[in-house]
Amino acid sequence: MITFDAVTKEFPGGSVAVDHLSLELPTGQITVFVGPSGCGKTTSLRMINRTIEPTSGTISIDGEDVTTQDAALLRRKIGYVIQNAGLFPHRTIADNIATVPLLNGVDKKQARQEAVELLTRVGLDESMARRYPSQLSGGQQQRVGVARALAADPPVMLMDEPFSAVDPIVRDDLQKEFLRLQSEIGKTIAFVTHDIDEAIKLGDNVAVLREGGHLAQLGTPQELLDHPADQFVADFVGRDRGFRALSFMTAADLETEPVTAYVDRQHDVRLVLDGDGRPAGWSVGGSPDLHALPATFTADDSLRLVTDLAITSPAGAAVRVDPDGVADGVVAHEAVARHLTSLRQGG
Repeated sequence: MITFDAVTKEFPGGSVAVDHLSLELPTGQITVFVGPSGCGKTTSLRMINRTIEPTSGTISIDGEDVTTQDAALLRRKIGYVIQNAGLFPHRTIADNIATVPLLNGVDKKQARQEAVELLTRVGLDESMARRYPSQLSGGQQQRVGVARALAADPPVMLMDEPFSAVDPIVRDDLQKEFLRLQSEIGKTIAFVTHDIDEAIKLGDNVAVLREGGHLAQLGTPQELLDHPADQFVADFVGRDRGFRALSFMTAADLETEPVTAYVDRQHDVRLVLDGDGRPAGWSVGGSPDLHALPATFTADDSLRLVTDLAITSPAGAAVRVDPDGVADGVVAHEAVARHLTSLRQGG
């Protein structure tokens, strides 16, 4: 557990970045710091590993004050992932990952072998071990950054906007991979982002900070969406927080229509399948030129995804697929609306 007890950071000139911040980051969970620019998110994060020293107050990890520990040794026990990965350009990927284990006295051969194993764990091929950072894409570099942070098997990881410098598609893949990895390793993670959607998606707990490093609210994503502490939190979470709340509900109980029978006669739109029963696209007005599906969904996906797919579809419907990608149901937006009404009414 990481504990902030009345922590303040004042910079020369009197600027206060963090002001009497008190909160706990539970062991084995992801706590996300989110808030507007200048609210002290990154400063709070960097005080944990003492790359920034607090002016007053106490930060402790499992009850031990971080300021009583040697700063260099402390940092070797804490994984740190930053924006743009921060890899050493002159070192191979394997040597980048092995940096901290080598500093801790691990044999070079063993450190490199474990580095290669970590590559596969973060979803990269072992063949990348001998490459250099410039030979990898931005998303691949970020995965290497995560692998490097995990190399010494630290109990605590700090992540400072690690996915903000990549495009939305890569970012979504990285977020999914990160959650999968966390489900296996269960680290205590402090994560900084300016994106409330990312905070809600990744956080077990979310700390909303206001300008000056004041804690506005700490709670689960659902608590923030359902019961914002004040107008500042409500405005920051957004007026569409009801839509965001759909992220926590699955599509398992949605009413579906048979795939083969689905035709939107009002708009002359028909779902077209390929020879294997996978959705090929929407035919509009009998045209042979199909409108591509932006995506499909499974029963385990969120109601938010299904709602978005139904809204953006030319047929006003989303297509459900089985684990093999075969279409097994279609959900019209009217069915989504009925389902949401039923949930709101408690039945």
